[in-house]
Amino acid sequence: MAVQGRDAERQTARQEFGLTQDEIYDAIEAGTLQYRRAHMHGNPWLRLLRREVEALAQSRHGDRYVREQQDKAELARVNREIRRLRSELAELEERRSALSSRLEHPGLDEHGQGGQVQPG
Repeated sequence: MAVQGRDAERQTARQEFGLTQDEIYDAIEAGTLQYRRAHMHGNPWLRLLRREVEALAQSRHGDRYVREQQDKAELARVNREIRRLRSELAELEERRSALSSRLEHPGLDEHGQGGQVQPG
């Protein structure tokens, strides 16, 4: 799925542009929307042209509504990315703490346990 590209899938069209499944299928039957069938892991989906989906949404709901829907979708993407980055940051901070602890106390393993020292 290309979020900012030229293709959109049916689910994206419903979420980002606020179109119903019936509106999408009605537009396909009327020839307003071009589509291509695609499959991923055995699951079928429709690939739609983004500019046609956007034009359909604007004609059905108006420019302001489409902008609001796109802003809501972008906000959801940004929030998801922030959650992912927070999780990644927490993992990195944990790893940094473990490494700092090992450097301060060379005889301890990553769990803070003293290891067997081999006679040299």
